[in-house]
Amino acid sequence: MRIRVLGSSAGGGFPQWNCNCLNCDGLRRGTINAKARTQSSIAVSANGSDWLLINASPDILTQIQANPELQPARATRDSGIAAVLLMDAQIDHVTGLLMLRERQSPLPLLATPEVLSDIAEGFPITRILSHYCGVAPIALRAEGQFMPVPGLPEIAISPVLLSSKPPPYSPFRECPRPGDNMGILIENPASGQRAFYAPGLGEMTPALLDLMAQCAVVLVDGTFWTEDEMQRLGFSAKGARQIGHLPQSGPQGMIEQLDALPSSVRKILIHINNTNPILREDSDERAVLTAHGIEVAFDGMDITF
Repeated sequence: MRIRVLGSSAGGGFPQWNCNCLNCDGLRRGTINAKARTQSSIAVSANGSDWLLINASPDILTQIQANPELQPARATRDSGIAAVLLMDAQIDHVTGLLMLRERQSPLPLLATPEVLSDIAEGFPITRILSHYCGVAPIALRAEGQFMPVPGLPEIAISPVLLSSKPPPYSPFRECPRPGDNMGILIENPASGQRAFYAPGLGEMTPALLDLMAQCAVVLVDGTFWTEDEMQRLGFSAKGARQIGHLPQSGPQGMIEQLDALPSSVRKILIHINNTNPILREDSDERAVLTAHGIEVAFDGMDITF
């Protein structure tokens, strides 16, 4: 089973188009040791030809261009993308659906009922796509069981409901519902090994840690280094947890949580905000992660399990 990291940044990418923080300015000037990143998305395949796209970022066309496996190869009009799964309804995870409108048949679209509702009404992407390729929605529910992905029977998934916030356009922004945000367990039916993906994670629970401890690899929220990162820089009045992300540092932060996992679990941070110092490969913060056995995802990263 292969996971290809298509994009490893949080919304806005890195560098963000309108940001002059130390990281973004430094990357543009070539004065820091860092890599540009597109907005977060991964693709999963069991055979290397047919892929489940997880989150469709606004950078999807750039990501397809950078990953030949997703490009047309079998017909005049074709794609390696067999289906799309949405973790949430955030703009940086759903806008790319509009770029897939030339598809020749309805796009299989897996998401919770809450996410399907938000992108049908609040941000009506599915209604817009009904005038083009259309979508074939598949509602996901967290029932604790694995299900095959339609058209991709060699991949099994199980949704895991998480504590986080729906997007700002959602009428439920300040009163989140179960199903607004989820992680996904991906199982290799041939080996039984599992991976867990959660680019948005506002709170860790004992049950979630137990689940992650049974995985070969976890790719989890790497948005902010500190709770007050955006506040200190003057970019937001809200802390990391208020925005819906568990910071890496500090008591009960992501580093402390991941330290509780067995050494056999490969730990990778993804969905990294442009302000996060871990983007600088020679930063003290990156060294801390390395000391704790935690990796930082990058565009084009390949993971097998």
